[in-house]
Amino acid sequence: MTTMTETTQTAVLGGGCFWCLEAVFDQLAGVRSVESGYAGGRTADPTYEAVCSGATGHAEVVRIVFDPAALSFRDLLRVFFSIHDPTTRDRQGNDIGTQYRSVIFCQTPEQKSDAQAVIVELTGEGIWPAPIVTEIAEAATFYPAENYHQEYFERNGRQPYCQAVVAPKVAKFRKQYVDRLKR
Repeated sequence: MTTMTETTQTAVLGGGCFWCLEAVFDQLAGVRSVESGYAGGRTADPTYEAVCSGATGHAEVVRIVFDPAALSFRDLLRVFFSIHDPTTRDRQGNDIGTQYRSVIFCQTPEQKSDAQAVIVELTGEGIWPAPIVTEIAEAATFYPAENYHQEYFERNGRQPYCQAVVAPKVAKFRKQYVDRLKR
């Protein structure tokens, strides 16, 4: 009898508020887990308040564990680019500051080359009227966000910010990727 070992990969992405990213990626087939957190800054173990101040240099990110046999990194990135504006530096909607930057923290050299290739492909498709400014960065230490940030949309979906910002992104994703939703 042969036992199969489970193989997963990790992606760390920042595209504005981590509540939005987590709410979408939680529903994507092939994703095993999503955790909100911080990466890319100068301070160890940052707090939400410190990150929001902009003083730490961290971005709000999600750490996604996914099954590459069910979901390629490139497909994951295509979803990522469809749920935020990769053409605005340090801003997503009314959220302004380096903590809201569009960034891919590449965990492997293959992720870096895939990220570069996807950006070239999307640029060629002319989806956005401005250039993609998403930062392609080396892997950085991931610090989990406080517990109250985890599964925030699931637990607080009626909160005004969730209704105004998160819910429309989730609805857009569900419509665009209906065939990629978890069953």
